[in-house]
Amino acid sequence: MSHAKALRDLLAGPDVIVAPGMYDAFTALLIEQHKFKCAYLGGASISYTRIAQPDIGLTTLSEVAQVVSHIRERISIPFVVDADTGFGNALNTQRTVRLLERMGASGIQLEDQTYPKRCGHLAGKALVPTADMVGKIKAALDSRHDPNTVIIARTDAIAVDGIDKALERANAYMNAGADVLFIEAPQTTEQMERLGKMFAGKIPLLANMVEGGKTPLKTSAELAALGFKIVIYPGAMVRVVAHAASEYLNVLQRDGSTAAMRERMFDFAQVNAILGLNEIMSAGQKYDEKLAKAAE
Repeated sequence: MSHAKALRDLLAGPDVIVAPGMYDAFTALLIEQHKFKCAYLGGASISYTRIAQPDIGLTTLSEVAQVVSHIRERISIPFVVDADTGFGNALNTQRTVRLLERMGASGIQLEDQTYPKRCGHLAGKALVPTADMVGKIKAALDSRHDPNTVIIARTDAIAVDGIDKALERANAYMNAGADVLFIEAPQTTEQMERLGKMFAGKIPLLANMVEGGKTPLKTSAELAALGFKIVIYPGAMVRVVAHAASEYLNVLQRDGSTAAMRERMFDFAQVNAILGLNEIMSAGQKYDEKLAKAAE
């Protein structure tokens, strides 16, 4: 079964899909090893970790595609890729979908901001006309190699035009054939309830949990009760790692040693166990006898 079909099956199943955010193959491997059934690769996390820049549209399609390729090489669970605006118009969107699908994306998310875009929880966004986004969605659907690849349509209209216009856009995107709707940054529980009442049962809804963002933080069970099918935590991994790394650097600068951090880090052997060093070396022994010693 393809990973895209696996995502389709999760969408058709009874349970809410919890998709932790990742930013490289190592964080993806951790998510898979912790038995999550789906993961999410956000554009913000790529921007933070690849180029140390905020999420304001500075990353390129090739940079995103390379990260997707590295992740797919290492894990088998389905994952959704944030493709921003498709990196241009409808023709650019078709190339984006074909490339990210080939690299290993199970689902591809597209949004209706102008290009370059910015984070959905930042101010100052601008939108393309609804008709332009409808065209991108149709172009994305037409360009899929695997019909199971999930196309997620995101609108940022709440921040720009208000909840009513956002619902209008989302309805248009559903009618254009999108597989999942992502109505970004509802600001109150009441707005979240409106989304569920309008779309739950018609099309899967995606909720975005951003620590310190505009949307009220809720549990996956609470979100499921509101009508959401997928819950993503796109930047939490980066924020956790950044906090831990800052703590480590403070300790090292203060003590000249990592001793005070030893109970809060994996050691050399533990990291290699996560990576599966022994299994990889053992598998390679039939090709190179020298690898047998490395596996001992």
